[in-house]
Amino acid sequence: MKEWFTSTELAEAKLPDMPGTRRGIEQFGERQGWRTSAHVRKRAGRGGGFEYHISLLPNAAQARLKVGHFEAEHKQDREAAAARKQLWARYEALSKPHKEACERRLKALLKVREMIDAGVTARTAFEVVSKMEGVSQRVLYYWQSLADKAPRADWLAALAPSFASATRAAECHEDAWKMLISDYLRPERPAFSACYRRMAKVAKREGWTPVPGERSLRRRLEAEVPRAEQVIARDGKEKAKALYPAQRRSRAGLHAMQVVNMDGHKVDVFVSVPWAKDPTRMYLIAIQDVYSGKIVAWRLSEAETWTAVRLVIGDMVEAFGIPDDMVLDNGRAFASKWISGQTPTRFRNKVREEDPRGLVTTLGINLHWSLPYSGQSKPIERAWRDLAELIGKHPFCSGAYTGNKPDAKPENYRERAIPLDEFKAHVAAQIAEHNAQTGRRAETCKGRSFDETFEESLAKPTSIVRWPSAAQRSLWLLASEGIKASKGNGMIHFQKNRYWSPELTQYAGKKVTIRFDPDNLHQPVRIYDLQDRLICDANCIDDAGFLTMGEARRHNRTRSEFTRANKAALAAKKKLTARELGEIIYRGEKPEAPSPVEPQRPVVTRIATVPQMKPRQQEDEIDFEESFSRAMSMIRGDSGVIKFPKGKASDA
Repeated sequence: MKEWFTSTELAEAKLPDMPGTRRGIEQFGERQGWRTSAHVRKRAGRGGGFEYHISLLPNAAQARLKVGHFEAEHKQDREAAAARKQLWARYEALSKPHKEACERRLKALLKVREMIDAGVTARTAFEVVSKMEGVSQRVLYYWQSLADKAPRADWLAALAPSFASATRAAECHEDAWKMLISDYLRPERPAFSACYRRMAKVAKREGWTPVPGERSLRRRLEAEVPRAEQVIARDGKEKAKALYPAQRRSRAGLHAMQVVNMDGHKVDVFVSVPWAKDPTRMYLIAIQDVYSGKIVAWRLSEAETWTAVRLVIGDMVEAFGIPDDMVLDNGRAFASKWISGQTPTRFRNKVREEDPRGLVTTLGINLHWSLPYSGQSKPIERAWRDLAELIGKHPFCSGAYTGNKPDAKPENYRERAIPLDEFKAHVAAQIAEHNAQTGRRAETCKGRSFDETFEESLAKPTSIVRWPSAAQRSLWLLASEGIKASKGNGMIHFQKNRYWSPELTQYAGKKVTIRFDPDNLHQPVRIYDLQDRLICDANCIDDAGFLTMGEARRHNRTRSEFTRANKAALAAKKKLTARELGEIIYRGEKPEAPSPVEPQRPVVTRIATVPQMKPRQQEDEIDFEESFSRAMSMIRGDSGVIKFPKGKASDA
């Protein structure tokens, strides 16, 4: 640190507690007796004068000088570091032959330095080395001047040859250059030669000069316009994304069924389905465990619908439990309100309070959306490539394979279509083979299969997976409202199947709601009332053979057990018999005999006449007697005489 200062330097420093002019500093020193102190000395050099030691100054002035000195030193250090970094950056940008030239220059200067250290004069040393290296002494002196500008450790970089910039040789008229790069950087991706010819034609007409050659301007374009900018302008931003390295995420910190991801894939196979005349292509909707890569649930569907997504999620939950997080595709089926309703971060539709709670939200799964048109966001995209090979190009699908692109159709295109049931069995076999294939090189597999990795993780005590309750199992089943139970026994008729449970007799003739799996209609369905209260699980009743006696006996036995169980339940509810009820009613008192009823005569009476006192025969009795008399006459033989019928007594 500098310790001696002249009065001029102190005045320029503008120190606190001291004057700001040279004259003021001199007067301040005279009052303080600086000249008589031992901390003053005459200034060496032209002009003379005195220099004062920093200890003579006030404390505030000393502190300011020290701080300013440190700041100056740090500034110099930063500038030196930046210059050194720039020096070596220029050296690293050199080609290999140019770096070898720097090494030859350094060796020649080291030889000169060795000779000077040995006692040889500098002139003689430069002369001898110039003859040894085959260069002139002027060149050696130039190299030495370059090396003197840098410390000894940076001589190699300082000796780098300097080149004229690439753009200097390609100086072009500003308007011509703007036209050239504007024409070249277009989405139509025109050739550079065509752009240059158009620019040169216009430049000749407008008098733009200078216009260098095509190759010179091409080099200038590569130097001034980075490749990323060229790709964005000519190929689009999606292509430019590939220039940036993809994110690589580690799965080592997860466990099985902690995170899953779901997506759909249209299979490249023609399938014949019962509900359509023409063959179609099915969608394979699957869920993959992120940790192991195993396909844990899947279904085939004619389209990506929320109903199919709902059932696949249900298959996963019933088989392996409820995951903590799920990565979903951004398609309409996955973003449906019935799947992700009331999730705060949904890409599609507005979030409203009156929206129904989606299945994923109800199960308490943290939902994550993958970026649209970004296959890197979903690990299952890697599985689709393998499954497309295993399923579509399998010999079983020969003649039904459609090709993965319109221009990649095979020669046997659409020769046949595979029945849906057979195709389901084929897909199931190939997915099982995909999960069981050993030698996987994923981070968590380490040569094992997806199945082995999945099972090994679930066996660890640290892998905690939530399991659904009995009430949650019906959340993913499809609902059909307004089905009327049959009168009498309450049986449910749905999709040509019959479902019944004893609890349904209470709802005979009433409307109920059922929840069912459309792919497993022979499984029990859950019955709810119109207030969404669970009634029972109703089993599917199969039809029996017409002459199957065993089925008839089994049916009668089941019906007898049902009747017997209801009688027992009724007996348990009827605690008192009829006699016991009577005794309770008349307990403590005896019933009295009824007293005789006394006749009550009206005020005005009539005398009963003979017709009124004589009982009248009923008309049916008279008809019977007449019919009987006619029959007896016919038996006696006097049926040929027809007698007049007798009238009533009152008509006589």
